[in-house]
Amino acid sequence: MTYDVAAITASDAFRTAQATLRDQHGRFVDEIIELTEIPAPPFKEEERSRAYEQKFRALGLEDVHRDEVGNVLGVRRGRGNGQMICVAAHLDTVFPEGTDCTVRREGTKLFAPGVGDDTRGLAAVLAFIRALDAAAIETEQDLLFVGNVGEEGKGDLRGMRHLFTRGKYRDQIAGFFTVDGLKLEEITTTAIGSYRYRVSFEGPGGHSLAAFGTVNPAYALGTLLSGMARFEVPESPRTSYCASVFGGGTSVNAIPEQVWVEVDLRSESQEELERLDVLFRALISEATQAENRRAKTDHGAITAKIEKIGNRPAGATPHDSRIVQAAFAALPLFGFEKTTGSSSTDANIAMSLGIPAIRLGSGGDGGRAHSLDEWIDVEIEESLRGLTAGLATILGTAGVAEG
Repeated sequence: MTYDVAAITASDAFRTAQATLRDQHGRFVDEIIELTEIPAPPFKEEERSRAYEQKFRALGLEDVHRDEVGNVLGVRRGRGNGQMICVAAHLDTVFPEGTDCTVRREGTKLFAPGVGDDTRGLAAVLAFIRALDAAAIETEQDLLFVGNVGEEGKGDLRGMRHLFTRGKYRDQIAGFFTVDGLKLEEITTTAIGSYRYRVSFEGPGGHSLAAFGTVNPAYALGTLLSGMARFEVPESPRTSYCASVFGGGTSVNAIPEQVWVEVDLRSESQEELERLDVLFRALISEATQAENRRAKTDHGAITAKIEKIGNRPAGATPHDSRIVQAAFAALPLFGFEKTTGSSSTDANIAMSLGIPAIRLGSGGDGGRAHSLDEWIDVEIEESLRGLTAGLATILGTAGVAEG
């Protein structure tokens, strides 16, 4: 067996795989369009997951099934040493139900919500499987391919959380790739952790004139927000906070009975995330107490409710691990720089559990992710360069059987 990326890419079998990626590039593009036009809004990925399951079956993967949360799984057997390398892309998009996902094509560019994040990744996984089969490449470790749910927003990585904590293969995964995003110039080796909250302040309410002087939950919320603006966080490890979504109240002439805000706290460091979390919770208590001291509580006091709506753990993959070294060896062979970075992806769960994991782009150019005018470029040469580098990285991690 060999894990030597240079030797793998110089082999006749790999050249056959490359030729297959080129010959079937049109099919790769067609599948991007096909899958993009199957809506997969948050928590409603079922239609796309069924279509993806059918594609896994058509490719002849073993043990193809959808698990309890909707992840689509299939196994390509290697020499079966008891461990697996998992290659995943996420099925869901950020866009709500009813979004028009029709793909518009202009030359080599495709425009549609979710076309790059992460439908291109889903199609890349299928292209990898076809290339491996056409070249009859036998890997040392089994490959577990996954189309997973719940990567975006309030999905809170539920697909990966299930895969690694309750899934059938949870004890066999020795390395993890999430094929997400486009450019390969930077691989993700650090997981940015996040805590997401919905904080509600409640009070007795009342008429804006007749009950004037009564405690007002909106003022408690204002105290919270102004206090957050004064938080000091380090630039390294990168740490941030954001108050992002707001609601509450019933009428312009009524003291609200409830107001709420959704907040995102993030850090590359779990320790810094915990420190920020303590500050945030303390500030909620201070804001509540301050409003109850400021105004009348004859009809009731202000109370605060804290609901955690997201919990993404931080983590990191050591740069001397095989998966990172395989990427470092493969990317320069195809003209990519070997740089690393941090982000919040499906790889967070694996990294937090100490399983070597990276986020790897699927190649090509694009922009405006998470917007209605999201686009990707499927120009063949740049597209193939990314796909080939990705396949080489996977093989350098899983190993190629010899003889």
